Amino acid sequence: MVQAGNTTYTDESDLPATVPVFPLTGALLLPGGQLPLNIFEPRYIQMIDDALAGSRIIGMIQPSLDGDHNDAGEPELCEVGCMGRIASYAESGDGRYVISLQGIARFRIVEELSRRAPYRTCRITAFLADLETGRGDETVDRDGLLRAFRKFFEANQMEADWDSIARASNETLVNALSMMSPYGAAEKQALLEASDLKMRAETLIAITEIALARDGGEDGSTTLQ
Repeated sequence: MVQAGNTTYTDESDLPATVPVFPLTGALLLPGGQLPLNIFEPRYIQMIDDALAGSRIIGMIQPSLDGDHNDAGEPELCEVGCMGRIASYAESGDGRYVISLQGIARFRIVEELSRRAPYRTCRITAFLADLETGRGDETVDRDGLLRAFRKFFEANQMEADWDSIARASNETLVNALSMMSPYGAAEKQALLEASDLKMRAETLIAITEIALARDGGEDGSTTLQ
């Protein structure tokens, strides 16, 4: 069961079979995570309006990592993304929307549907295991993960709220660190597509150790934003 905003998602019947998708390079949303977004393009303004009038769910996904485009000249999409519920919403006064998405479950694209709106919509199949909160918590190498990120924070002269980190569940810790990590699109997609929580933690540790070994965290590409 996943709680997102005021809604609980427990099984496949609670999830849409089609979702509007928001392609955004480098953005990572994971189940239970919070992703703030600043929406300003007219087509995505309409997407948010339509989502608010319906299920309040949109799909975050990255454009294809190989840079391919479809016949319409739009970027192809990665196969896997994550559904998020619009948990908070505000109008900026200058035509923008400021929203926060709360992750529900990952999905795999089955097909992109014919265009009936200015934004893209896909038929999907959900990763139903993501609805089992805490699944795989006990398999995570928490100590290894914390060691890697402690070194990362120290290398970048960053502060962390270690008291809050100590209280976080393994699932919350792994997904939060994955989402806030400063790595590139390929690394973010690898974290998204990890088969389970244990694999996501191991992938995150490996990526962090590679970054530290390469440049000691001094390069801007490995500095947390």
